[in-house]
Amino acid sequence: MSLVKKIKDKKVNFEFNKEYIKVVTSKIANNDALFITNSFKEMHPADAADIIEHLNQSDRESLIKLNNFNIDPEVFVELNESIQTEIITYLSSDSIVSILTNLESDDAISILENVPEEEKNTILSSLPPKDRFALLESLSYPEDTAARIMQREFTAIPSNWSVGQTIDYLRENKDLPEEFLEIFIINEEFKPIGTVPSSRVLTTSRDTKMLSIMSESQLLIPVDMDKEEVGNLFENYNLNSAAVVDKNNKLVGMIMSDDVLTVLKEEAEEDALRLAGVGDEEITDGVITKTRRRFNWLLLNLFTAFLATWCISLFGATIEQMVVLAFLMPIVASMGGNAGMQTLAVTVRTIATNDLTENNFSSNVLKEFTIGILNGIIFAAISAFVVQIWFQDNTLSIIISISMILTMIIAGLFGILVPVTLKKVNIDPAIASSVFVTTITDVIGFVSFLGVGAYFLQI
Repeated sequence: MSLVKKIKDKKVNFEFNKEYIKVVTSKIANNDALFITNSFKEMHPADAADIIEHLNQSDRESLIKLNNFNIDPEVFVELNESIQTEIITYLSSDSIVSILTNLESDDAISILENVPEEEKNTILSSLPPKDRFALLESLSYPEDTAARIMQREFTAIPSNWSVGQTIDYLRENKDLPEEFLEIFIINEEFKPIGTVPSSRVLTTSRDTKMLSIMSESQLLIPVDMDKEEVGNLFENYNLNSAAVVDKNNKLVGMIMSDDVLTVLKEEAEEDALRLAGVGDEEITDGVITKTRRRFNWLLLNLFTAFLATWCISLFGATIEQMVVLAFLMPIVASMGGNAGMQTLAVTVRTIATNDLTENNFSSNVLKEFTIGILNGIIFAAISAFVVQIWFQDNTLSIIISISMILTMIIAGLFGILVPVTLKKVNIDPAIASSVFVTTITDVIGFVSFLGVGAYFLQI
């Protein structure tokens, strides 16, 4: 049984109904576009998008190509990026134009980014001049900037207006965004000088000047600011919306908290996937696409595995003298790898949120060094105890204790040093850090364990 809630007369299903997918699939097979269209109208756009995403590729293609079925722009924008890209290949240029003209500019630009280059110019030329200019200007900025997530529909009024003039303007103007929390106050040069919450306008007398109820303190976001930095600003200052300005500080758009929430979610998912070497992978991606994205990472790991094996081969004589070293060797490397990845995950996140700075870098390195020592001592004692019980060999217990401490210290240090170094040379720490940290901890683990073992065998 699914839990249903009404949002603006749209049904929201909190439990996905698998049986309904079968119904939709059968209706597609019977070319019943009317049933599907009416069903989608009764749902929240996010739920309709879920259904489309859960169809297999051939059924999605059949659905989009059904006569008398036109995908709702609000549904289309809720689809994940890979499905949007797929569906765009099934749509005519006129259909794409229709979708773009019925969406806010920030949603329209995110969809246009997925349109093939050869089709993009045709679509842009079919748009109204005002929309075309806005999208072309947004496309002129890099993909990860504020310009790509801002919407050009905003509410701005001159600083000399009264509350009454503002209310009349809001009621009569048809080009305002459907929802807005703040009204931007601008000077004669169209530069924002403050904001007024819409609620304050409604509770203030009509004769009051907007300038007198304006909040002067506001954050202005440059169009070329990285969208991840925008997300950090919203998070740090609890913003609901913010003005976006061009190089002349003129108001060109606004960013809403819902757009920033999407950015933060995407960045968090991206970092998590990149740490595992998966990249920007969607559940709906095909086998070949997923295999291709994972290949380079696995190939790099293969070479690093050979490097670790070569290090082991240098101690072949030591292993021959004490074969039991080969049994225990993976324990040290594994513990070092896990410790390094723990530090790495925390460091990558603090870099992404700008919490790790030059001022606290040294203290954090010292902290990781101390943690490495403490963990090393604790797990050295545990490992030594188990080895002593298992093999009844004091020398072996000492060997694994010393190597465990060394490996845990090195793992903690490189877990923070590697991502910071990569950041300094403009390489995304989330992409490349884990393979370096894993290699270093494996090599250090093997070399320290076998090196200490070789030293004790020579005594």
